[in-house]
Amino acid sequence: MTEHVQVEKNKNGILTITLARPDKKNALTDAMYGKLADTIHSAESDPSTRVLLIRGEGDMFTAGNDVGEFAAVASGKSEGSRNVGRFIQSLARCSRPLIAAVQGRAVGVGTTMLLHCDLVVLADDTLLSTPFVSLALVPEAASSLLMPARIGYARAYEMFALGETVSAKAALAWGLANRVVPLDKLDAEALALAQRLARQPAGALTATKKLMRNGEALVAQMLAEGEQFAQRLRTAEAREAFTAFAERRPPDFTKVS
Repeated sequence: MTEHVQVEKNKNGILTITLARPDKKNALTDAMYGKLADTIHSAESDPSTRVLLIRGEGDMFTAGNDVGEFAAVASGKSEGSRNVGRFIQSLARCSRPLIAAVQGRAVGVGTTMLLHCDLVVLADDTLLSTPFVSLALVPEAASSLLMPARIGYARAYEMFALGETVSAKAALAWGLANRVVPLDKLDAEALALAQRLARQPAGALTATKKLMRNGEALVAQMLAEGEQFAQRLRTAEAREAFTAFAERRPPDFTKVS
């Protein structure tokens, strides 16, 4: 539902995008991805929007993709999300400064989207995780390129292959975040950074970001990942992963051919 993504712009040109499905840990549905993509795309053509700030309502930034939608694809009951690709490509192509304010858990795309944010503020209770392989899938959002470049191959492989959780303290040390603050200071710190960016010359910020990030190269990586992701989602391994999740048991991949 699109009401699960709330959008508000203040007089300083700061567009705040809130994931607002706290009863489901802000798990992202196809409709939510669509609203996110449309919002970021529209901001590109709105000169009054100077900074985008992404945050989550409740005790968790996001649990990642709605597992029920994944399971429906794995079981052949659905063709899959149409909008997730639009969303992650909008992140790659976004010329405006992107800030994320993250608390609790950030799972899957909740972590990989941070690689596209220019400033990341974590609450001290934050845990990042990318359990794609554990779900018989592959990384997305160009994270197979960006994560090793950011934190090194060894750390990135451990995060992907073993689904290892990364604390806020480690994320800061590894360069995945700019700030770690107490939970009750999170929104204020992120907003203060957004206000500072909003006062900077917008053209210079855009030119600097374009020099630092090749959006089209990232989109090309996303398309390659997406092809593998779609194939993996329809495998016997994926069916076992999501069946086990629904049955609240450990998956057994040793018997899957």
